[in-house]
Amino acid sequence: MDWPRAIDAYLDHLHLERGLSSNTLENYRRDLRGFAAARGEGSAVEKTTRDDIAAYIEKRRRAGIAPPSVARFLSALKGLFRFLLLNGWHDRNPAEEVDAPKRWRTLPKYLSIEEVERLLVAPDDSRNIGLRDRAMLEVLYATGLRVTELVGLRMDQVIDDPPMVRVVGKGDKERLVPLGSEAWKWLGRYLATARPLRHTRLSPHVFLSNRGEGLTRQRFWQVIKQYAHTAGIARPLSPHVLRHSFATHLLENGADLKSLQMLLGHADISTTQIYTHITEERLKRVYEKYHPRA
Repeated sequence: MDWPRAIDAYLDHLHLERGLSSNTLENYRRDLRGFAAARGEGSAVEKTTRDDIAAYIEKRRRAGIAPPSVARFLSALKGLFRFLLLNGWHDRNPAEEVDAPKRWRTLPKYLSIEEVERLLVAPDDSRNIGLRDRAMLEVLYATGLRVTELVGLRMDQVIDDPPMVRVVGKGDKERLVPLGSEAWKWLGRYLATARPLRHTRLSPHVFLSNRGEGLTRQRFWQVIKQYAHTAGIARPLSPHVLRHSFATHLLENGADLKSLQMLLGHADISTTQIYTHITEERLKRVYEKYHPRA
């Protein structure tokens, strides 16, 4: 079997049977196609060896690719060969013999509360587009949604009593996330005044572009960079940094990890535990402030 056919069959399986998100599928597609291209046009999947995989990984590491990205590639490749084995299209899994590179955990980047405040007031809410952007930033910080969840939010996912959003996250799993009073206020203003002016194509999305369509992830990424500049935030800023800020500020104010896991939509508590550095730093500050011999 050639690589393109094997990759397409595997990704179709992940989409139909596992319900993986389009972002995850696209990452897997890019990783697997990169390896296939390195193997050469016309190369057969069954001729791939452990040494081929190990050499490719070493090349990627020398090129400066981060261990998490290399580990993701290896996970995708192992899954591909397992899929081929189960369907009788291959007789072994050479990727299982390759160890994943040691992963390190980088602490999540987040904004201070003061920086968040400056970012939230950056849009000009006297203009319809600014009102939309203010509502988006308020909802993002109030809920910690992933950017795909934010731009994909539909009108039927907004609940007004009590104010919350019903989010469809990774693996089509649903969760309810409360909306704070400020986010609800700005969302209400946007829905009442600015959105109807763009609602010309009966789009189900909450946040609409100038053409009355749902925004793309890329467009909102540009929006948040624009307001970071306006707010005087010099360091790189992405929608995910605001999600990290949401989680960090909740923990700093006493939220527990289990509740945070539910709000963020993490399937495993170990993913949420990356934020434990917040509680550790808070304990350290308390110790240094109050212990007589700190």
